Amino acid sequence: MTSRRARRGAAILALCLASVTATGCGALSGDAPGPRSSPAAAATKPVTAAAPVVMFLGDSYTVGEAGTLEEHTYASAAARLLGWQVIVAGRSGTGFATGGRAGQAFGLLFESQLGWRPAPDLLIVSGGHNDWDKPPQQVAAAARDVLDRARKRWPGTRMAFVGPIWGNESPPPEALAVRDALQGVAKGMSVPFIDPIAERWITGHRLQGTGNAPRFIKRDGVHPTLEGHRFIATRLVKDLKRHGLDHPTAG
Repeated sequence: MTSRRARRGAAILALCLASVTATGCGALSGDAPGPRSSPAAAATKPVTAAAPVVMFLGDSYTVGEAGTLEEHTYASAAARLLGWQVIVAGRSGTGFATGGRAGQAFGLLFESQLGWRPAPDLLIVSGGHNDWDKPPQQVAAAARDVLDRARKRWPGTRMAFVGPIWGNESPPPEALAVRDALQGVAKGMSVPFIDPIAERWITGHRLQGTGNAPRFIKRDGVHPTLEGHRFIATRLVKDLKRHGLDHPTAG
């Protein structure tokens, strides 16, 4: 088992280094260490060829909005905390039923960026923020399709579902309805569901920053700052540990 995973890890490592697509490999990007006060920077674990291979699929919170480097997002920060090999996929403005500027929702992005790759140990699908104005039933059906595709493509891969991340004070009722619908999909498919809104990861937290406290949300009121991404990473890691997914191994 160890030699097989090591060979697969080496293959994924080589693939990531050779890739010039937007999916990239955040943990392998040579990110300069952040401020010494950052918990994510302080506890970085070395990545080895036999480390778990983890893929993320998400929106701008996961891949970074315009001007944010992928290696500065919470997905890459979480990978550094846990010593994963990571592949980050998705695009800004997208969702399960929302295609963003490129007109590609998560289903298409899964196929073009992830589905053709060797099976990872863990797939984390994070989204729903940009679907807030869509009918919850439509979003739920699209989410079920993405998870079903991944399960059929990679039967042994473990999965986690992160619901909408909200960066300003109060998500509208429509966003909560979408969150509830996505939670129902996860429950029905026996996929662990992580709820950033209910857990108040960053909703209402340090929007402006006070004194020496860092600002977690940019002035746009939506997207995390560098410190915000690092803080989200610590919250995600905590939840993954609770679900036993911090050191995943494909079945």
